[in-house]
Amino acid sequence: LAAGGPWSVEDILKEDEEQDRVPLQKLQLLGESEELRGLLLNPHLRQLLLTIDQAEDKSSLMKQYMQEPLFVEFADCCLRIVEPPEKENILPQ
Repeated sequence: LAAGGPWSVEDILKEDEEQDRVPLQKLQLLGESEELRGLLLNPHLRQLLLTIDQAEDKSSLMKQYMQEPLFVEFADCCLRIVEPPEKENILPQ
């Protein structure tokens, strides 16, 4: 993988992580979310994301950041978009 070169999901996902893949259509919903855009206006969150992106040990840094309420809010927002909660009692009985 060339630094700064094009990459694909296959470059970073191992076979046993395949179930963690998010379909492209769902990822595109992230760009359409006003809530997520609002969160990304926060310079502190942007710095956290840049730090993760540039870190060698992303896993331990993510564990640390999951203690940060702002980062947790960002992660929860992303998850709600790509994995919406099941709607209970859609139609009243």
